[in-house]
Amino acid sequence: MYRKYLILILCPFAFLLLFAAISIGDEKPPIEKKGYIGADTCKGCHEIQYGTYSKTVHSKKSVRGPESQDACETCHGPGAKHVEKGGGRGVDIFDFRKNVDVKDRSAKCLSCHEETRQMASWNMSKHRMKGVACNDCHVVHSGGEKFLKSEESELCFGCHRDIKAQTYKQSHHPIKEGLIKCSSCHDVHGTFGSKQIKADTVNELCYTCHADKRGPYMWEHPPVQENCLTCHKAHGSNHYKLLNKRPPELCQSCHDWTQHPSSPYTSFDIFSSGHSNRMVARACLNCHSQIHGSNGPSARGLHFVR
Repeated sequence: MYRKYLILILCPFAFLLLFAAISIGDEKPPIEKKGYIGADTCKGCHEIQYGTYSKTVHSKKSVRGPESQDACETCHGPGAKHVEKGGGRGVDIFDFRKNVDVKDRSAKCLSCHEETRQMASWNMSKHRMKGVACNDCHVVHSGGEKFLKSEESELCFGCHRDIKAQTYKQSHHPIKEGLIKCSSCHDVHGTFGSKQIKADTVNELCYTCHADKRGPYMWEHPPVQENCLTCHKAHGSNHYKLLNKRPPELCQSCHDWTQHPSSPYTSFDIFSSGHSNRMVARACLNCHSQIHGSNGPSARGLHFVR
């Protein structure tokens, strides 16, 4: 009786062993591609480049990248003619120099990365439309973070120098301090939002960090609900809290004579007999402290006093 059960247990294993033996016997040697010479030949001349490449994820067969295909020749093309002519940069080999067409350079990367989640919006991105190629920012022979050519913010600032200047102003988001990166707010490979931001609207992006400003409020301040950038600069400002202007000039750009006090600052008002309260730093915010919205009762909430 025990033999009967033993046979039933061993039969599946025997079948698997038989199937494996047949599969091994049917294996065919890899077909040699015409003009391809293999990575070992490339290594003979490009030892440094091959050394850095071997330390990256691209050299891992498990990720189905270049190494699982034709290694170096996956990106650079067949190298037989290149070797026959004695080598040389760009001699019968695909090179990623600046004078090579942007579409051709990016196409090499997109042949593997086009279907990934990160590249879903690349075709409609501003970077692609402006003629930025993948290797303008990335280098596959580097093992750094995201294969970037340099630290992220400095890489972005290489083109966006006006933004770099803003981040050095007195009030700024902590980009140069390293607490956030450009990619914390922007998706460089393209999004549906304006300025390639990682949200449908500016406000939704700001609320990911400044959740206390989201509300809901009983009394809502219209410009706050419309766009945070009505009052704030995103990258840096010479006024505190990233404001476009200092109060009360900022407030008075919307609130005219129907509110109090309606007149702008003048030297006469500031240096009068000492009864003016306009020298106080926070100006309108001395009283209207809940400027983003208020749940206060009655008129106090309506006027954002509390």
